[in-house]
Amino acid sequence: MATEIFNEKSMTALQTPVAPAPAVELVTITPKAAEKAKALLAEKGQPDAALRVFVVGGGCSGYQYGMSIADAPEADDAVIEQEGVRIVIDADSQQLISGAEIDYVDDLMKSGFTIFNPTATSSCACGSSFQTADGSGQARSCN
Repeated sequence: MATEIFNEKSMTALQTPVAPAPAVELVTITPKAAEKAKALLAEKGQPDAALRVFVVGGGCSGYQYGMSIADAPEADDAVIEQEGVRIVIDADSQQLISGAEIDYVDDLMKSGFTIFNPTATSSCACGSSFQTADGSGQARSCN
């Protein structure tokens, strides 16, 4: 009777490869926020422009979100297209908002774009500034 001996080296060749986890989107935009962004761009006469999302130093918690209209991406921008909206994010802001969700809120207390940021460990009451756990990242300066 033959005895088979398996060792760690021989087992790795027999194992089924595991598919890598899907990459996390840099940011996502909700359908409601996308519709509002498209309407805003059309209202400004720039339906082909992009929504620029960025982070700057300041606010009560250390970093503050900002949004503007971008005619074209800059060289170091990440460009994302979701729900029919192009979103551009500069290199300095990317690590500070990785995995964030852009939404649009319209209720009695507030209406406007809002960002849910999983890397933020604390934020101010208004929700427009935040801080990260390790203080990582370099906020883009206000221009």
